[in-house]
Amino acid sequence: MNIGIAYHQQAEYGKALEYYFKCLKLAEETGNKVIIGRSAMDIGAVYFLNQDNTKSLEYYNKALKADEESGDKQSIASINGCIAGIYSSDRNYPKALEHYFQELSIDEEIGSKDDGARALGNIGLTYTDLKDYQLAITYQQDALRIAKEIGDKHMQAMQLWSIGNSLVTMTADTLTKNTKSRPAAEMAGLKHLPVTDIPASKTARLHMAVDNLNNGLAISLQINVPDLVEKCYHTLDMAYRQTGNYKKALECADNARAIRDSVFSADNDKKIMQQGMKHEYEKREDSIKLDNAKKEKIAALKFQQQRNYTYMGVSAILLLLGFSFFIVKERGKSEAQRKIAETERMKSDGLLLNILPAEVATELKTSGTTKARHFDNVTVLFTDFVNFTNAGERMSAQELIDELHTCFKAFDEITAKYGIEKIKTIGDAYLAVAGLPSPDPLHAENILQTAKEINNFMRERQSKLGNSTFEIRMGIHSGSVVAGVVGVKKFAYDIWGDTVNTAARMEQNSEAGKINISNTTYDLVKDKFDCEY
Repeated sequence: MNIGIAYHQQAEYGKALEYYFKCLKLAEETGNKVIIGRSAMDIGAVYFLNQDNTKSLEYYNKALKADEESGDKQSIASINGCIAGIYSSDRNYPKALEHYFQELSIDEEIGSKDDGARALGNIGLTYTDLKDYQLAITYQQDALRIAKEIGDKHMQAMQLWSIGNSLVTMTADTLTKNTKSRPAAEMAGLKHLPVTDIPASKTARLHMAVDNLNNGLAISLQINVPDLVEKCYHTLDMAYRQTGNYKKALECADNARAIRDSVFSADNDKKIMQQGMKHEYEKREDSIKLDNAKKEKIAALKFQQQRNYTYMGVSAILLLLGFSFFIVKERGKSEAQRKIAETERMKSDGLLLNILPAEVATELKTSGTTKARHFDNVTVLFTDFVNFTNAGERMSAQELIDELHTCFKAFDEITAKYGIEKIKTIGDAYLAVAGLPSPDPLHAENILQTAKEINNFMRERQSKLGNSTFEIRMGIHSGSVVAGVVGVKKFAYDIWGDTVNTAARMEQNSEAGKINISNTTYDLVKDKFDCEY
């Protein structure tokens, strides 16, 4: 298992899985349910980091079964939280709620108030996703009540932000009639939860939101948690814009941006850690350690679980905002603490690899900088949605973002299938390239296969949804580019050169539903594809 963790830490996921599976096999042969559960969870974590939610769920469920057989209730609660998080990321909110409620039930049974508060908060966040704002705020208020009882400042700040965010989102959705309401009788049936009275008027709701957000901001500043400070400023920006107070909105937007910049410009030796499902994993590590040495006291790091609210595909930078980043520089750590830090470093590596190519990420971690490289033989793909502005007039803001997310997620899966490097999205445009950072002799062919599959996906989607989706046009050109990471703030991997500009012109002069390629690309693929001048 430790060998697997070492490979996992270096983002060598294939080798990590090799040793995790060996560990699982030995544990099954000896009937060690605790280690079966742990190794299955390690395997599930690798698949989660590599965005294979299906495999991740398979092994998380295996871990859950082993925990249930061993009777480790704390681990059962923890793994239910992990499973719920995956269902939530897949937008399967009913299944997410099912597991969050199981986690909550066990936390209440064993008297774990802090974990129960986190489960309540996650239930509230899930109901926000479901646009059931009264239920969301009811659970978030209860989580806040418990956080105050136990004196957990971080949890208080998190729930104050969550309540404010639910109110702001509710007000925005109210304008499009996109909310759910529940009869008072149904709400009264909630177990021991006092139903929160949400103001009917937009002004009163936003006033309530601003109060909660400012209180959350004050606590976040007091305990020095940059990610929550940024989230509070960002949501205050949205709230003030809805009230028409654009001066305050701009001030909050600038403050949020400053916090993000300070996070990304931190010294290279600071440990950047992904939050994700860290809290559940940490609880499990503590439980296993206590099982093996019950008299040993473990001062486990108490990081807070945080949700990713970002719509993927809109921006690589926005993806990062859904995660917390902490600096850990403590001497004399216990073995348990070091293991937790190692686990989080592995998750951090996984996040970094989701943004940068592997060799660029390795170079950045090693030296703190990366060198720009010249690539002679690449093919660049640009896509753009036709009449995107008009589509925005037909669809609500939420529907527009949801459709963008669905399309870009599909594009990501198709490009990954052919080994294409996605560079970025720019509004409704999508930029990808084949032939870097590793050379690919079939770069032009692979890009065309990718473009054809994207085009077919959009045609099928349009036949089903009509005006509720978009038409697409694509442009492709082959040549040389320069690629690298520029600057130290909000860094991103990008490409430059005439090849990129020409591919953009190919796209701009294409037609809806067509793939427009340059003569240079045509010369590379004319023997394998039928093309029309």
